[in-house]
Amino acid sequence: MRQTIRGLTGRGRGLVAVGVGLLLGAIVFGQRDLLQVAVLILALPVLSVLVVARGRYRLACARSVTPHRIPVGGTAEVTVVLENVSRLPSGLLLVEDALPWELGPMPRFVLDRVEPTGTREVDYAVASLVRGRYTVGPVSVRMVDPFGLVAMTRAFTARDTLLVTPVVHPLPAAPLGGDWSGQGDSRPRSIASSGEDDVVPRDYRTGDDLRRVHWRATARYGDLMVRREEQPWRSRATVLVDTRASAHRGTGPESSFEWALSAAASVCVHLARRGWSLRLVDGDGVPLVADSAEAGADTEGQVLDALAVAGPSESTRLGAADPQARRQTADGVVVAVLGALDTATAESLARVKPGGGTAIALVQDVGAWRPHPGPSRDADHAGSVAAAALLRQAGWRVVLAGPGDPLGTLWPQAVRGVGAIGTTTVGSAGRAVPTPTAAPTPGPGGAP
Repeated sequence: MRQTIRGLTGRGRGLVAVGVGLLLGAIVFGQRDLLQVAVLILALPVLSVLVVARGRYRLACARSVTPHRIPVGGTAEVTVVLENVSRLPSGLLLVEDALPWELGPMPRFVLDRVEPTGTREVDYAVASLVRGRYTVGPVSVRMVDPFGLVAMTRAFTARDTLLVTPVVHPLPAAPLGGDWSGQGDSRPRSIASSGEDDVVPRDYRTGDDLRRVHWRATARYGDLMVRREEQPWRSRATVLVDTRASAHRGTGPESSFEWALSAAASVCVHLARRGWSLRLVDGDGVPLVADSAEAGADTEGQVLDALAVAGPSESTRLGAADPQARRQTADGVVVAVLGALDTATAESLARVKPGGGTAIALVQDVGAWRPHPGPSRDADHAGSVAAAALLRQAGWRVVLAGPGDPLGTLWPQAVRGVGAIGTTTVGSAGRAVPTPTAAPTPGPGGAP
């Protein structure tokens, strides 16, 4: 009740002041008629307070956000449903949903009247040019009595989450070497290079090697049983995204850092939709998505959720080039989205290439993200070209990328790797990468 009294509007406070003045005048001058008018005037705010206080906790609210995950620049629809669960009609309602500034201005709606047990639905759209995890809500409702004398604000507790992820670009199918595409029963090479044999026994079949007989299972079931040497397998890929702040140029949504996250998201989604098992690693060597091989795992969702909240690292060392990272990428395919690299880092990263596998590098020409030309831009460009050349000499398939290069064009170039001997491979923006004197031979592979 005290909170409701404090919610008197300017009109209500003025009416109370007039009523009190008339009441004092009636007492001083002994005017009975003036006293009746004063009581009537004071009764209106009191009745308004009682009406608003009576319906204080008689509203229900529900909100839905569709979809709950959108790319940068995308739009989500928010629906707020208010229900009057009391037996009295509501007065004027001002509905406001709390939003962070990144999602746009605070939405406000005016509802004239909600009948008993009636509902009202309001919709609005949100969009953001900045990645992140945002909280939508809570909804606050400002209730006003029919005379406009009392206003009360009620805030609900329900909140929803909206994820704004990097933009995912569709990539064309291109053959990758170093592993088999899809999933099924493993071949001897896959068994030897990863995992342990599935020891679940099966019935003996004519022609089975007697050395595979599982004697314990044979004794248990009373029939000759042999060990299985087949196990489920999936093509494996490790995607490295360079998140070091010192390796990127530019600011805001147009920076090279945001381009790198968008490229990593596009590659991960491209491979995940084709049944690949993924590891996503940041520049410090910390797995953002440790292993997506579990059955039923929402790999695409895991990747986008991780990259939506990924931030630049203050580290100057590329932890993904450490020896431990080389052991984790011993088989499968490695795809690296790299910023600025010095010679030592490029040489260390070059050794991460899996033996017998495929290593692909999208090296960003970070100088192109500088706002103004000058010696710094030229130095960045020279460093990117030198790092790309070192990786290519180590057997990596490399392409230089700039802010104007479409990822759908760069991806096939990166997968194909080097051109003919003695020539250069030129990206869509005209950046040339020197090639070694001999091209590596691609391994066997499908078309992811």
